[in-house]
Amino acid sequence: MTKHQKALIAIICCVLFWGFSFISIKIAIAAYPPMSLGFLRFALAALFFVLLHFIRQVRRMHRPLSPQEKQERIEARDLPWLIGGGLAGDTLYFFFENNGVALITASEASLITGAIPVLAMTAEWVERKLRIVHATREGAEPPDGKTALWRWIGVLLSAAGVWCIAGASMALSGNVRGYVFMAGAAIAWVAYCFLTRPLFKRHSQFFIVFWQTIFGFLGFIPFVIHEIPQWGTPDAAMIGHIVFLGLCCSAIGYWLYNYALEILDVSVSSVFINLIPVVTVSAGYGILGERLTPLQLAGAVLSLAGVSLAMRNK
Repeated sequence: MTKHQKALIAIICCVLFWGFSFISIKIAIAAYPPMSLGFLRFALAALFFVLLHFIRQVRRMHRPLSPQEKQERIEARDLPWLIGGGLAGDTLYFFFENNGVALITASEASLITGAIPVLAMTAEWVERKLRIVHATREGAEPPDGKTALWRWIGVLLSAAGVWCIAGASMALSGNVRGYVFMAGAAIAWVAYCFLTRPLFKRHSQFFIVFWQTIFGFLGFIPFVIHEIPQWGTPDAAMIGHIVFLGLCCSAIGYWLYNYALEILDVSVSSVFINLIPVVTVSAGYGILGERLTPLQLAGAVLSLAGVSLAMRNK
């Protein structure tokens, strides 16, 4: 199995986790406010990585370290990327998304989230153009400045699919603040991808996700202090959903996404986010008995076709 195929499997598993997460969030949010729920799920993720890190350290005592393992130490040059990635992808993303969903409908929120691949493609295009200008000024060989047309078409198709899926139950709230919050979530996720990418040259996925999870978890603390009086009493089902959110969606999900992000482009990794509504709608139909309309089915087909097209290499 090639690295490309492994990355594809990793990001599909990640999308499945994140697609089912909306059902768990709906259930757990009854006992905990939005940022407190984020705090709890990333506390579990951080604990998971701390235990895994301890096990890895014990194993290293009985065998020689590889060259990469010897570099698994935080350096001063890593801190801006680790702290920035943790705060952008964990704290800020859920701050914007949770507050946005509280002000607008879920359909509107998913529509704005569907713009993430378009933003990622645009940011990647701008970054490449800036590198070309810099290389030209320095007299160096400029990088390839072209993005394949089918990738743009694939991203737009997947976004159109999200519009169809969400549009089936669309109800405009007109809440400008909610739109601004969701736009902030989309920007925060694209920033997370670009802040994480430079770290792959020096560190493993585990090292990156471990420290970004720790810094992201710490970022929730100021918000949680004000929400503690609002905490409820969770039942066994809620605790199970919180554990699923913490271990599968936050810990394993981010680990899988980082694995795919290292192998695939930022734009290709981001376009898979548009499959999350497909999973959520399918889960709602199969688990909650929600109605699946022809428009939503058409949107699922469009999203799958768009992702397939964006994945093409030739």
